Amino acid sequence: MSQHNTHHMPVGYALWIFGFMGAHRFYYGRQITGTIWFFTLGLLFIGWIVDLFLIPGMDRDADRRYRGGPINYSVAWILLTFLGIFGIHRFYQGKWITGILYLLTVGVFGLGILYDYWTLNEQIDERNAATTP
Repeated sequence: MSQHNTHHMPVGYALWIFGFMGAHRFYYGRQITGTIWFFTLGLLFIGWIVDLFLIPGMDRDADRRYRGGPINYSVAWILLTFLGIFGIHRFYQGKWITGILYLLTVGVFGLGILYDYWTLNEQIDERNAATTP
């Protein structure tokens, strides 16, 4: 598989600002450590500081792992992180029914947002695979 620039380092660093909540780790497809960062405030901020130097490697790994296509990972992650309760990231992916559901239920009471933090990269990868020959 050829390597695409699916994830962008400036977005990773922007999400790192909220990294004590694991946002940048979820962005780069590291759900388990993202969850640990979320519940431990970035390993009591120590892991958060160390991640400042690890982001370039996480970015390269994500670029190798995920498939490029019409749905941009960075746009979807920014929408999820800042507007997730309104389901805008779901509308962006063309998932209108769940987008409306998120809009009417505050991201399905927050649990849908947590689910999307765990699965958004795979959701996008699947949609991009379906639209590329």
